[in-house]
Amino acid sequence: MPPYNPFKISANFPRPPLKASVMSTQVAVAAGVAGLGIYAFYLRRNASGSATGTALATNMDASDLKPGKLPLSGFGFHSLRLHSTELINHNTKKLRFELPDRSQPSGMGLTSALLTISFPKGRWLPVIRPYTPTNDLNESGFVELMVKLYPGGKQSTHLHSLQPGDTLTVAPIPELKWTPNKHPHVAMIAGGAGITPMYQLVRGILTNPADKTRITLVWGVNTDEDIFLRDQLAELEQNYPGRLKTVYVVAQPAAQSPYQKGFVTRQVLEQAGLSGTTEKSKGTKVLLCGPPAMEKALKGTKGWVGGGKKGVLQELGYTHDQIYNF
Repeated sequence: MPPYNPFKISANFPRPPLKASVMSTQVAVAAGVAGLGIYAFYLRRNASGSATGTALATNMDASDLKPGKLPLSGFGFHSLRLHSTELINHNTKKLRFELPDRSQPSGMGLTSALLTISFPKGRWLPVIRPYTPTNDLNESGFVELMVKLYPGGKQSTHLHSLQPGDTLTVAPIPELKWTPNKHPHVAMIAGGAGITPMYQLVRGILTNPADKTRITLVWGVNTDEDIFLRDQLAELEQNYPGRLKTVYVVAQPAAQSPYQKGFVTRQVLEQAGLSGTTEKSKGTKVLLCGPPAMEKALKGTKGWVGGGKKGVLQELGYTHDQIYNF
């Protein structure tokens, strides 16, 4: 995901009362204005928020949408009410939020995420984390987040504590601008909860009749239970034969597990057909999202002149231009 800034908040957000000694009104306002400016600059890549523009981005017929701007189609902060929660596995919850207009889709384009902003337990400084919606972007009235609970995770702990009727402040943020058929093949490499932007894009590509892109998805997790989108991916693989190939790698598989044991290594990627030295691979786009250690191993490290270390993807023959890190 893109880096987040703790000052990307509006000066009008509700927050616990402050003593004058903590921060002056002038500083607070300045921080809020600066944050809004940075956020607006970040959204410069976002497509038009009109109903027609969103229809094209999310494979909908523009005639099905009301004219005007959709709820999460452009710059702005929004308060969404939690409609329901569902425990998906031992540490992942699905949170379903209501949109302001239940008759319209969110207006978010493929690979867009939501910056979630909260003040857990009366904190003054906000906790800000990006999450990628996992429900169909064409769905009217709702947006869903899959949230993995991390030990000591401030935002994940707060989100898991929310009850139906509670609200969450969010702001849409764009990511990779996807163009159908720009790449004949896309290789997606995910670790843990890094699957969510991949899943959103997989479904968006496959459900778009005009997009013929082939997809190889490699997903590394800790346990079998952590493959929380297994059924949804299996259905897509079945419905679009020859378009999607999934490979699961489990660090601690259960007894009699059907999945290979280990981590996302060079050998795993080569076995998945992701060698970057073939003629076919020259048009491949590689998307990466996962824990920092995994991303570092795959992308390599930068250093002083000649001091960087090659990553697995470079060793396989992929160039920096072919790799995109969410």
